[in-house]
Amino acid sequence: MIVEYLRYRVPGDRRAEFEAAYARAAVPLAAAPQCVDYELTRSTDEPECYVLRIRWTSAEDHLGGFRGGPHFKEFFAEISPYVQAIEEMRHYESTGVQGTGASVPTLYEWAGGAAAFDRLTDVFYAKVREDELVGPLFAHMDPGHPAHVALWLAEVFGGPERYSTEHGGYSHMVRRHLGRSISEPQRRRWVGLLLDAADEVGLPDDPEFRAAFVGYLEWGTRIALANSQPDATPPLTAPMPHWGWGVAPPYVAPAEG
Repeated sequence: MIVEYLRYRVPGDRRAEFEAAYARAAVPLAAAPQCVDYELTRSTDEPECYVLRIRWTSAEDHLGGFRGGPHFKEFFAEISPYVQAIEEMRHYESTGVQGTGASVPTLYEWAGGAAAFDRLTDVFYAKVREDELVGPLFAHMDPGHPAHVALWLAEVFGGPERYSTEHGGYSHMVRRHLGRSISEPQRRRWVGLLLDAADEVGLPDDPEFRAAFVGYLEWGTRIALANSQPDATPPLTAPMPHWGWGVAPPYVAPAEG
């Protein structure tokens, strides 16, 4: 992806019409498949200054696909009266320096920290051992396995990076699933038992947390299912997934080397 920034200086008597024009222009912009997201902001220090941020799938998609596509004409018709007010129009690429601040708690913190995930996996694997469908997958489970999975989940949801430092991170986890031939009914039962355990140990049940929690379980177990098949050749090294509030981590397969 690429980020485009447009900086405008709009006189005070035109600000209301400028914002209204961009509200209309946002309709074709949002409909363009090359557009990831956008935001128009106004300076509180200099109210005549605006910054429009647009994330495009690529610079080529913006300059070629969008500008040469069916949505650009309608978009440009709305903002063309303000082209002369543009002070900067450039593409920027991410440096990888990014993160979230402490004003929003992580899912790990919201869940109750390490103790909550320890309780969760203890109760969950007790259920797994007794289950006829998924129990056979864990017939020879190491006694420390529940604690290891607790560390994995804690790190995924924003906690300490102990699974990476103590157990090998993603590379170790993916190897644990190779050749297991997990079935779809087993995957669904695994998810269902973990959700039952979450209720039993009192993990937060607000819709926002549970939506993010279930989102990760669906994402992670479907990858595990695919990786476990006899003909699967998944990448054995990849970044550790990090899950946030309603945000799925982008996955990019590492280059072979």
